[in-house]
Amino acid sequence: MEIRHLKLIKAIAEEGSLTKAIDKLHLTQSALSYQLKEAEQHIGTKLFSRVNKKMVLTKAGEKLFETAKEILDKLAQTEQQIKKSVFGEFGEIKISTECFSSYHWLPSVMKQFQLLYPNVDLKIVTEATHYPLQKLLSGVLDVAITSDPVKNEKLKYIELFQDEMVVIVPSHHAWVDKKFVLPKDFASEHLLIHSLPLETVTVHQFFLAPAKVTPKKITPIPLTEASIEMVKADMGIMVMAKWAAQPYLRHSPLKAVKIGKAGLKRKHYVAIMANKTYPEYFARFIEFLQHEINMQFDV
Repeated sequence: MEIRHLKLIKAIAEEGSLTKAIDKLHLTQSALSYQLKEAEQHIGTKLFSRVNKKMVLTKAGEKLFETAKEILDKLAQTEQQIKKSVFGEFGEIKISTECFSSYHWLPSVMKQFQLLYPNVDLKIVTEATHYPLQKLLSGVLDVAITSDPVKNEKLKYIELFQDEMVVIVPSHHAWVDKKFVLPKDFASEHLLIHSLPLETVTVHQFFLAPAKVTPKKITPIPLTEASIEMVKADMGIMVMAKWAAQPYLRHSPLKAVKIGKAGLKRKHYVAIMANKTYPEYFARFIEFLQHEINMQFDV
């Protein structure tokens, strides 16, 4: 009996039908039917019975299924060990952030890391954006990047970098000549934010809320480019990281204004599970992030 027969038996047993096994093995139904017939002829007995349109293992099939799982699992482990010894560390890191603006720097840093570790597959899970800590706790992510850490004994935070938030206004706005703006200045403004809830918005959480100030109007717009166009049209103001604002300031009639006398600073952290044992390449990835972000970007 060949490995392909073991894979077929395992797939049918797990999926419950030959039809569903097609998607798993990427073969035609006729090819799978032929392989199953080969396996049963080789063993000399039926491996599956049809019960209510479902393929159920016979006693002989159950024994072979258990053996197939052991052999295929061992084979997969051996293949991974060989790849690791020949090509270097082999694995996957699923990552996301709480803000789409972070994707300005994250992909390029990831690309540099994969030049050094080509066999570590880095995946950005965009659907976890805005909720990276929840997705980390639920197992969807391996690494979360956040500037709003919450206390949880299951989580461990590693400081990544610090940046400064600035408010972006049209070049003719009244704030252009100000050295910095105060919370009360926002009371008459239309503030554009990336997303709700408001409690997760940095300028609200650390600048406006402590002063009990609420802007005249607040509109969530998830796309930075759309918010920028609204600011250009004098339809509102927005707050973003100073480094992220630079490309928009170079070629448009916009200005960045300091928030508060000392500036509004924000720390970013890498979050991982506190009690989980990670492969070595995770530590190297985090160290690489810390180094490359501060070397390559003005944050």
